[in-house]
Parts: sequence; C-alpha cells; structure tokens
Amino acid sequence: MQTNKLLFGSTIGIIGGGQLGRMMTTVAKHMGYRVVVLDPTPDCPTAQVADEQIVAAYDDLTAVKQLAEKSDVVTYEFENVDLTAAQILEESDILPQGANSLKVTQDRELEKKAMIDSKQPVADFAIVTTTAELQAAVEKIGYPSVAKTCRGGYDGKGQAKLSSEADIETAVEMLEQADRLIIEKWVPFDKEISIVFTRTQTGDITYFPVAENIHRDHILHATIAPARVSEQIADKARQAAKAIAETIGVVGTFAIEMFVSGEDILINELAPRPHNSGHFTIEACDVSQFEQHIRAICGLPLISIDSHGGAVMVNLLGKDVDPFFSQLDDNPNAHIHMYGKAENKPLRKMGHVTFIGDNPLIIYNELVEKKIIEN
Repeated sequence: MQTNKLLFGSTIGIIGGGQLGRMMTTVAKHMGYRVVVLDPTPDCPTAQVADEQIVAAYDDLTAVKQLAEKSDVVTYEFENVDLTAAQILEESDILPQGANSLKVTQDRELEKKAMIDSKQPVADFAIVTTTAELQAAVEKIGYPSVAKTCRGGYDGKGQAKLSSEADIETAVEMLEQADRLIIEKWVPFDKEISIVFTRTQTGDITYFPVAENIHRDHILHATIAPARVSEQIADKARQAAKAIAETIGVVGTFAIEMFVSGEDILINELAPRPHNSGHFTIEACDVSQFEQHIRAICGLPLISIDSHGGAVMVNLLGKDVDPFFSQLDDNPNAHIHMYGKAENKPLRKMGHVTFIGDNPLIIYNELVEKKIIEN
C-alpha cells in the first residue's frame, strides 16, 4: 500500500461520476489535484468539474487500466465497483482503500460477519438459499421480519417487510431471483443514526458528529446533526466505528448506519465511502467528509474535526426541486448544492440544502413549519 504523500499536481482517479464523486472532485481541485473520472454517462455530475472523463462501463477492464495509467491514486464513490477491477488497482498499489471494504459491503452476509467479528450488536438474522431454509428462518425469527437480497439494493430496493405468512410468497419470488437472501428480525427503534468517520492508511481516525436520519419511502429525507441522542449512545457509535474499521481495514471516509433503542444500538448497514448523511459536514464542520477522504487516500494528515453548532440537511428529490426554489426568498440561509444531473425524476436525488445554526432542533422545527421537511 502506498503511504507516500501525494501532493498538489498529482492525479486522482474516481470510479463513479455521481454527486459523491462531484463533491470529492470539488475539494480535490481546491487542493490542487487533477481528477479523472470513469463513468459510462457522458457529462456526468463528476465530469462537469473534473479534468477528464473516461466514458466506459465500470467493469470495462481496459478502461480501468487506462484510469490506472492516468492516476497516482484511485478511489470510488459507490460500493458496487467491479471486484476484479478493484483487485487490479490494488495490485497496482494505487487503491489505498483496497478491495476488501468493497467485497464486504457488497454482500450483506459478509457485512454481517464483519459486524459480528467486530463484536458489535446486530438484529437476529439468517442466510437462506432454499425455500425450506426461508420458511425455517421466518418461523425462528418470527413476524414481522424483513427479507433482503444479499447483493445489490439501495434506498429500500431489494427488500420486503414480512408481516405475516401471506408475505412469504414475496420472499420466495425474491429468492428465486437472487439465489440468496438474508432474513432479519424487524427491529422497533427510537431513531436511526449514522456515524461518518475517516481513517488513514496508518490507522489514525477522526469522527464527525453523530447524525440523526429521517427517511421517507426508504430514501433519506433529512439529517439532523448532532443527533438527539445521549453522549452514551454517541460514544457507543464511535466505539463501533473503530472496531469495524479495524476489522475490515478501512481507509478513507466510511459511514455506518445504526438503530437506537433506549440506550442501545444495533448496527444496520455499512458504506465504504462518503455518505449522504455526512453532507452537513461541508458547512457545519471545519473540514468536510470529502476533504478528509481526499487527505486519507493521498496520505496527508487528517484535520482535527470541530463542529460549528447545529445543522439540518435536506435532500432535494426531483419532486422537491421546483417547490423549494419557488420559495427561495423565504430561505435565504439555505446552502444550496445541486448535482448537475441531466434528467429530473420525481424520486431521484437532484441536490441538497443545508441549514446551519446554534440549535439543530430549532432549525428542524422551522423547516417543518415551512414544509421543507415532511413531519
């Protein structure tokens, strides 16, 4: 693994050209780096701010090798990177994050194993490959439970709640399509939180404020930071992050979603990259999740994180864009981030806005009153 410092003038390759790559690139350009992005969509959001785009599929190994030749270091903005491509880059010693984080987070079975190996609490679950195993798992775990594909799926896709025996057929159909499912106990919880952190190639780690997440239709709607939880919960979140990071060998910015019930947490999902729930860090902290990520993969020291009070981040889906901008004069303090996506779709993340203040609860209540946040 390369541990030399890559300074300004070096070239960063990014696999994936969406909004996370765009925000990585914006920071990298400020720091003096050149950026090459690999993405199949011409003029993708990242390409609009990068120096160069390689237009090719993510699993096009010729294109991946071309990216490697042009780059001093390579990173990615999403976890479904082709593993063969990641291994080629790792063998070339230009992928500090390595392939293991991708391998683990691409597969919910491996992800659960990593959580357990890290001695972190998880909901009861079973991996099933046959209808008989599915039936047995549901009988043991009970209703309600949730069926999830072990690979693929995001924003609620690839999963179904099983409330009674009548829902088993849905899970059977999912199993026929996916060959392997994870059946999890449905966990009643007080709230969902996430912790975004960054770890260097030498093991140094910094944590951003624990954030509280509000979902609508399985899509992140708003994030409140810091989360409305006790210091005991926040400390458990940081301890879990450290344990999992060391087990997997995390390098760069990483996110963990958790459920909170009373003073207990359950680990839910891992994301080996900057995360939607960490967007508030751009305005609310002295360093963003994206700058820390660039610093980590380039071998630079991390900045000690200081938070400037409270923040609320709200995602702008396609259906939200016109209503928000029609009342822009009523929200002069909104920090606006639009992603440059060519096509506006009702449930597509087109941008986000962040509001900063001393008290995140006051901000949140004001946004509910203005109907910017759905209560």
